[in-house]
Amino acid sequence: MKKIFAITALALAAAGAHANDVVDTAVAAGDFKTLAAALEKADLVKTLKGKGPFTVFAPTDAAFAKVPKATLQALGKDKAKLRSVLLYHVAKGKLTAAKVVKRSSVKTLNGQSVRIRVNGGKVTVGGARVITPDVAASNGVIHVINKVLIPR
Repeated sequence: MKKIFAITALALAAAGAHANDVVDTAVAAGDFKTLAAALEKADLVKTLKGKGPFTVFAPTDAAFAKVPKATLQALGKDKAKLRSVLLYHVAKGKLTAAKVVKRSSVKTLNGQSVRIRVNGGKVTVGGARVITPDVAASNGVIHVINKVLIPR
């Protein structure tokens, strides 16, 4: 498992070195196929390729695999809910890890706040652990997380 995260980190670092936007950076990493497909289905690709800056808490394909199939199917049939879930992973501004850890919450683009916790050097966002912080993109920053955030 750690090997997978190390490979993901290297792929993301390499992708970030080319200064692509947050969408292209995630796509280039190869471990965000489900997220990329969901962004396309929700018509959010153009938004996240925009000027920004954005902070994206990006769940990996492995994180999406943990979501019950019924939940994913329901989201796939309800574009508004899917958009809400995806925008719950995005904050306005470029919040690097150094800024994130100083906050107790971050307001997301779906209008709700997500809770930030730091415990023993581990950072969680809405209960998801940040596994790779500070992946640079031309219009923001990506923090890779191990769980899909579902707003209340």
